[in-house]
Amino acid sequence: MLYLKRCMALIAMIFVSPLFAADEQLGEGMVNPGYVDRPAWFKQSFLDIREDVAEASSESKRVMLYFYQDGCPYCERLVRVNFAQHEIVEKTRSGFEAIAINLWGDREVTGLKGEVTTEKQFAKSLRVQFTPTLLFLDEQGKVALRVNGFYPPHKMVAALDYVAGKHESAGSFRDYYARLAPKPASGKLHREPGYLQPTLDLRRKAGAKPLLVFFEQKQCATCDELHGDTLKRKPLQQAMAYFDVALVDIWSNDPLITPDGKRTTARNWAKQMNVQFTPSLLFFDSTGSETFRTEAYLRAFHVESAMLYVSSGAYNSEPEFQRFVQGRADQLHEQGIEVDLWK
Repeated sequence: MLYLKRCMALIAMIFVSPLFAADEQLGEGMVNPGYVDRPAWFKQSFLDIREDVAEASSESKRVMLYFYQDGCPYCERLVRVNFAQHEIVEKTRSGFEAIAINLWGDREVTGLKGEVTTEKQFAKSLRVQFTPTLLFLDEQGKVALRVNGFYPPHKMVAALDYVAGKHESAGSFRDYYARLAPKPASGKLHREPGYLQPTLDLRRKAGAKPLLVFFEQKQCATCDELHGDTLKRKPLQQAMAYFDVALVDIWSNDPLITPDGKRTTARNWAKQMNVQFTPSLLFFDSTGSETFRTEAYLRAFHVESAMLYVSSGAYNSEPEFQRFVQGRADQLHEQGIEVDLWK
């Protein structure tokens, strides 16, 4: 029976787009109103929760159940704000198997006691009344932490660390969070006076500087750090002077003209460019073509190296950025200059 169920589930995965679960499809080219793509790295689960817990435990991970419903603005915020931040994605992927469950869905679920039920009945049995609800399960399938509703990024990071670190055995999340006292993001964009200003016209002209575009969002502590610390350092200021610089809010509907001359909005351009994380730094040449991008958390030396990699034209002769970084570090070392990658 279990083998048959797995076969049927596998067939469903093959014939349904990986972005959409079977219950979300209304017909060719149509999805439910308010549907928001779940991250592609979520587990394609057979929804036997006991097996999911066992498999996660064998990989030194835990299970995170994400209960959602279409048209839920807070679910959209969780996916588009929190899961657009590299730190949160890395912590979630390294510590958890993330499984999405539709609050009103009819897919078959095998529960923690072996009972066969549906998504909506499973949610009801766990008293899920809000979306999003995140249930973090321990190695026995017990709830180590329940998150009702949307947590802003700094609190989401604390929740992930609390469960991944198995701190529930030492006390409540409330006490853990109070001790940690994480600083929230500023909630603002850091568009400096020297940047290109809206309405953005990013078209490249003959002889123009290369273009550096910061793709960011307001609730982004890493963006705060980038502008509040990294970019204020003198070597970074000098490196950035070789570029025209623009900042694009990935969720804004502000109009702009792209480097290759297309009229669109900031939000649509970010989607078209497949920007997954904030901050992302994208570099464009004088023809409007992308030459390089960074999408990970980088400290000052690597951010400066990325700018030099593009402004010097080194990307044309050295396709491996890490080789360029290592070569630069070696040269500085030979000159007696100490390189600390974490400063």
